[in-house]
Amino acid sequence: MNILIIGGAGYIGSHVTREFLDLEHNCTVYDNLSSGLRENLFPEASFIHGDIHDYPHLLQTMKTGSFDALIHLAASKAAGESMIYPEKYSRNNIAGTINIINAASEAEIKRIVFSSSAAVYGEPQYLPIDEKHPAVPENYYGFTKLEIERILSWYEKLKGIRFGCLRYFNAAGYDVKGRIKGLEQNPANLIPIIMETACGKRNELQIFGDDYDTPDGTCIRDYIHVSDLAIGHTMTFDYICKNDKSLIINLGSETGSSVKEVLDTARKITEKPILSKIAGRRAGDPAKLTASAALARELIGWQARYSDMETLIKTSWIAYNGE
Repeated sequence: MNILIIGGAGYIGSHVTREFLDLEHNCTVYDNLSSGLRENLFPEASFIHGDIHDYPHLLQTMKTGSFDALIHLAASKAAGESMIYPEKYSRNNIAGTINIINAASEAEIKRIVFSSSAAVYGEPQYLPIDEKHPAVPENYYGFTKLEIERILSWYEKLKGIRFGCLRYFNAAGYDVKGRIKGLEQNPANLIPIIMETACGKRNELQIFGDDYDTPDGTCIRDYIHVSDLAIGHTMTFDYICKNDKSLIINLGSETGSSVKEVLDTARKITEKPILSKIAGRRAGDPAKLTASAALARELIGWQARYSDMETLIKTSWIAYNGE
């Protein structure tokens, strides 16, 4: 089928594009390269340099492409930044997505897979977090993702669009076959920061709090390999095609690893000292976050294959170390 991947030159987007190509779909990447990289583009996929805020160009692309579906990965994603610059997140995430959905509706593209976030849940009321957990985001980034989900729900009722929203926590790792080398720009997540420290790009890693109610005192998070995420996108697309139904599901490893556990694994695999220091807690950081992926297993048959910490670190180090 013909798939339009908006944001397909980015870190997650390039892995999603690779997975659709591996399944022999025809892919077109639409990206403004503000954070995506040309080195993340594949010769088998068409590339259109475009911006989701240029509605005429976006609409023309969708109308002339005969697309069976679109994958939306073009959103700003730093939770902390969203609390300082809500204007940026309002424009990129909400206004930009409205452009995408309106253009899709006008071009009669009836299937959308949206890369959402577990940030829609906010402070956990119980663990692991499932899809029935109250959605009360604690940062503006999470709010924008939840609003997009709500808008999609309305367009399903009013325009017949079927959608899949994928909620996940910390994407990490690199293509298990080593085909994607473009590194994240200005990363805000733990594993790429550890990799930059191991490479000497950063002097040390800051650990935000070591006095949490966890076995080693550091926060526990659910890390998911980006290749597992990519597979989740293609399986969600298949589900929508076969069942003509929308769905909202979590994707997660369901296990959780502490900051110190991640750091210890990275030191072992990279054979680098990776200096670290304890800093104060960050406001709003819960001690533990893990997701339930039971619904994803039930509905689309998805389960994490590559999200063990050794694979996450090994594939990251290969990319960062230039092997």
